[in-house]
This record gives sequence, structure tokens and C-alpha cells, in this order.
Amino acid sequence: MNEHGSLSINSENIFPIIKKWLYSDHDIFFRELVSNGCDAITKLKKLELMGEVSLPEDNKYKIDIIVNPEEKTLKFIDNGIGMTGDEVKEYINQIAFSGAADFLNKYKDKASEEQIIGHFGLGFYSAFMVADKVIIDTLSWQEGAESVHWESEGGTEFSMKESDLKERGTEITLHLNEDSYEFANEYRAKEVIRKYCSFMPVEIYFKNANAPDEEEVEETEDTEEAEDTADENIIDASVDEGGKVSEEESVKEKPVHKEEKKKVPKKPEPINDTTPLWTKHPNDCTEEEYKEFYRNVFLDYKEPLFWIHLNMDYPFNLKGILYFPRLNTEYDNLEGTIKLYSNQVFIADNIKEVIPEFLMLLKGTIDCPDLPLNVSRSALQNDGFVKKISDYITKKVADKLSGMYKVERESYEKFWDDISPFIKFGCLKDEKFREKMKDFIIFKNLESKYITLPDYVKAGKENGTDADAEEDKASAAEVKTDNKEDTKEDIKEDTKEDTKEDAKEDIKEEEEKKHVIYYVTDEQQQSQYINMFKEEGIDALILTHNIDQPFITQLEQQEKSYRFQRIDADITDSFKEAANDEEALKTENEKLTELFRKVLNKEKLEVKVMKLKNDKVSSMITLSEENRRMQDMMKMYNMSGMNPGMFGNNETLVLNANNKLVQYIFNNKEAEYAPMMCEQLYDLAMLSHKPLEPEAMTKFVNRSNEIMMVLAK
Repeated sequence: MNEHGSLSINSENIFPIIKKWLYSDHDIFFRELVSNGCDAITKLKKLELMGEVSLPEDNKYKIDIIVNPEEKTLKFIDNGIGMTGDEVKEYINQIAFSGAADFLNKYKDKASEEQIIGHFGLGFYSAFMVADKVIIDTLSWQEGAESVHWESEGGTEFSMKESDLKERGTEITLHLNEDSYEFANEYRAKEVIRKYCSFMPVEIYFKNANAPDEEEVEETEDTEEAEDTADENIIDASVDEGGKVSEEESVKEKPVHKEEKKKVPKKPEPINDTTPLWTKHPNDCTEEEYKEFYRNVFLDYKEPLFWIHLNMDYPFNLKGILYFPRLNTEYDNLEGTIKLYSNQVFIADNIKEVIPEFLMLLKGTIDCPDLPLNVSRSALQNDGFVKKISDYITKKVADKLSGMYKVERESYEKFWDDISPFIKFGCLKDEKFREKMKDFIIFKNLESKYITLPDYVKAGKENGTDADAEEDKASAAEVKTDNKEDTKEDIKEDTKEDTKEDAKEDIKEEEEKKHVIYYVTDEQQQSQYINMFKEEGIDALILTHNIDQPFITQLEQQEKSYRFQRIDADITDSFKEAANDEEALKTENEKLTELFRKVLNKEKLEVKVMKLKNDKVSSMITLSEENRRMQDMMKMYNMSGMNPGMFGNNETLVLNANNKLVQYIFNNKEAEYAPMMCEQLYDLAMLSHKPLEPEAMTKFVNRSNEIMMVLAK
């Protein structure tokens, strides 16, 4: 059987497209050829189950991969169904024909579609991305079949003849091209196999043809030598006149057994796991097995927090395990790894159509045989079906988290700092997930206890610390009433302007009705403010992660009754003393504003003098919530060229009229050290608000030394 010809191509110039563009990663040919071997074995298994073929009792299905670095070749050998000459012509020479599809059609009444994973046409031709020459030797399972040798250089011309292959199955040999010699390297080949074939359903054995056979030491007991030695000892033993063995020779009474160590060929072991953990029922898996699987697959030796075992048969088949990894700091890479499989064949990492974006922060494996993949398995089709899979995964994650909150609240709180980025990111990205999780979001407060927002508001009302909103509301109502009276007086002169003012007041009143939620972004930096809050019995939430800012912005949009405000955004009435001398305080404010602006050379510096209950606090910096969020947004989007001042005043310097240092400066504005003390008070206030710039920090340290020298005199 000698035959030559050109490959049958359904469309002109399609082969170069297949060769160069069908697969984005050239190493994927490993997956295609190994999965073709699995497919061939799966077909034979089904034929055996249907009674179509009888196999020897010692038959063991396997795939061998042999690299030859010297000859720059790769071999893929399976003992599956094999092919006849006609099948080679049909499945190999006609590129666009799928062997798997034909097999299903032929045995549609006897075989199910499950486990038929190969696409022997186009999948096989992925070999030509890396090989100049490809050879197939194959022998069909059918009785009396002749083996076939097929080879092609370049992928457009082929030759066929009889092969000397004696064992059932298919052997594919790749003669690698110059750009692909790396795949004949043992370590590179193993790396690719681990990537694509770690969980293939058939055992895979790897061998380096140029490496010596591996050996292992086996200990054996040399019994024959031991018996001979024992006989010699008995014969040589000397007996004295009393019938006793002499002391000299008594050591020879016991036979001596010698152990010999010899090397034997090492038993080959498969390099893949044919029954990965996700294929088992959750009840059959132990905690240690879950952890070991996590370590082996993701090479992460930080134990996962917990996991979700997905196991669904209807309306689609889906299995998998999703792990919530432990994050040590907010600087850890938040991108996880979700490995997608189809019948244990690796498809890709993090396919967004299947895995909701926020769950890509997790690590895990998902196996869905029903995925509508294209022939290269690199893209998904049928958006409606894929969306159902995505929704199911989202629902299972939400159910797990909400169930933990209800039943295992202590564990939920223990894991919260690590899982909160996942949950908050999910709320930002997925409306359905947010609706399911909104009642189970907790926050750490100043006492390191975990509470919900309703808990926070309720506690504030019970402690009387929510009264500020009511006072502000009443005050706003008064202002609005006055404005309305003015409007009646001046309505004829400027109706349009007053209507605008009324609208502004309405917005202000609406804002004042909201419950103010105080929060902290840096416990160390904002410690002075935290202490003041604690002294007044006012609580605040700890929101130190980068995702917290967009998250609370979304919360404010969704929950109209909440308004978040950082604790250094303003000085509330709770911290102030009732001022009986408003005019004197106003005068002091004007004079100190003039002095500080002059000393600090900041003409637009906002200064507020007020009497704080804590006379130990000399000065503070406040920055309105709106301005600070705008500045944060500018930093986030790298809008450094814009002037923050365009959004209004920046920091406000608050001076405590009850503090002795402030009183000294007010009473000694012309004193020698007054300017120095003004600068020091400003820098101290700024330090409790945010880090000083390098130049300002240098001046602060030098000035502190100078003040200490003055005190030492």
C-alpha cells in the first residue's frame, strides 16, 4: 500500500491559517495530541463495554510521551482504537472532518457523547505549528487490520504505506522545526504537560530517550550464603574436655545473615492524576485532601481560608472546587487563577464568559463537559448557555457565604478581613451578587468588633451619638424657613435666584437627614482623631483596603439613608464646648488667621478657631469628604496635572481656643518664638492628618531640635 497525494482542504489557503492562527499558543499541540490519544482510548473502552471487542485481561490503557533531545523529536503513543488505512484517509487527509463526530454518528444508539473529547482533524494539525515533519504509525483494533505508516512534510503533501507497528494504537512522531527545539527538552516538555495534561483521564507516562533508565535500590537477604556460613560455624566450633564450646569460638554459634543491596529498574509512574479531587463527591473528600490539592495545583503554601465544592448534574454537568485564598496584605496580587477544564482537558485560565469577573480573585478548577467550545477550544460559543453557568457559580458562592454568616458567624468574622475584598469587588461588579450579599456585609469598628451598618446606626441612636444629624436637620430647617421668608419679601426682585437657593437648601436638608457613618482609613495616621471619638463614645468603621472607597461610594448610591464621612473630615458638635462669647471667638479667629497665613506664607489657608472639650489637643487638620474623595480619584486616575484647589479649599487648620499653646500665640503674636510655634502647630496638625512632604519633614525635625534647645536654656 504505497500512496501519495495532496491533503484535501475544503477552502483555499485554509491550512496556513490553521497552522499560524487557529491556536494562539504553540505549546498547545501537547494538549491536542494527548487528548486525541485519550479520545482513541475512550472509544475503545466504549466498544469493549458494548461487546464489540475483546481485550486481554492484563490490558492497561496508557499514553506514552517520549522526548529525544538529540534527534529533536517527540513521540505520542496511545494504545487506543487505532486507525485503518481508510480511516487515516478520512480523518487525517480530509482536514475539516471530525473523527469524534463520525464515531458518535455511527454508534449514536449505543454510546453517549460524554468523554468523547477529541477533534482528530484540526487538533492533529496543531502538530505542524512546531514540526517540519510528522509521522503516524497506527494499527486498528479491528481483526485482520493492517498497520499504516503516514508521513507529511509541511502539512500539504503526504505519503502512505504499510507500517511495521505490531501493537494496537497510534504512534505520532514529530520532527521539530528549528524554532521549536525547546519542546524536546525534558524540563520544558514536562512543564507544558503539567500545564495542559495534569488531569487527563488516561495515565500518561513520560520518558527521555537519551537519559539512562532510572533505578532504585532494593534490599534483599542473601539466604544461601547465610546457610553456608551457619554450617561452617558448626563444623569449626572447638569443644573442650568438659564438652563446652570455647569462649574464642562461641561467637560462631549463631549463623550470620548478610543483606545485599542491589539496584533494580524503577517502576514508572504516571505524571498526571486521572481522578482529580473535583471528580469525587464532596462527602468523600477530606480537609487534608482539599488542602493538598490546593498546594499541588496552585503552588501556594498559604492555606486557603475555605472552599466551595461544585457538583451539578442538571441542567448541565459542572464540577469544580473554588478556593478563597488567604491575603496577607492589601498589596497581594488580587488576581486569582480559575482553571477551566472540559472532561479533564485543560481549556484556559480565567475565561470571563464562564467565571464572573469578581470570582477571578479566587483560585480553583471548574470542569464543564457541556461547554460549547470551538474546534481549537480557545473560544466559547452560545452566550445564553454560558451565562447560565456563570450565574450558577455566582449563586453557589453567595449561598456559601450567606450560609456561613448565618450558621458559622464566628468563622465568618475570622475570615472577614481576607474575604471582604472578594465580596466587595463582587458587589461592585455583579448586581445579583450584591443583592444576595448586602445583608451579610460586616465592618470592623473601633473596638475591633464586627457589626453591620444597621447595627452601627442603632448603636449610635442608643448612645445618643446620632443626635448630630437631628440637630443639623433642625438647623437646616431654620435656615430654609428664613430663606423662604426672604423670598416672599424679595420675590418680585429676583424670583429665579431665590428658587435656586431653595433647591440648594432642599438638597442640603436631604443630606442632613442621612445617617452619618464615620470611618477610618489609617489607624496609625488618624490615631488622634480616633482617641477623640472614643472619648466621646462615638464609633467609627475601619476601612483600610483600597477597594473600600469605591465600595462605600456605591453603598451611598444604593442606600440613600447613609452618608460616609472620614473622621478627619470635620469637627462635629460633640467635640465642641458651647461658646458663650461668640464675638471674642470671632475676633480671635480673624487675628490668628492673619498670623498663620503670614507665617506659613499661605494666603488662602482656612483657619477655624473653636473651643474643643479636650484642651490637650492644640491643632487639627480637616478636609471635607467631597474634596478628599476628589483628590483620591485624581490620584487613582493619575490626574496629577490638575489643581486640587479647583474643587474648593483644601485642608482647614482647626485651632483649639482652650489649649494653652494656642492661647499663648494669641496673646503673644509679636513674641520672638511665635512664628516658630505657629509653624510647629501647623506641622503637628498635618502629621496627624497625613505624612509630611520630605522638605516639610526636614524643616519639622530641625525646628523640633531648635525648640528643644530653647527649652534647655
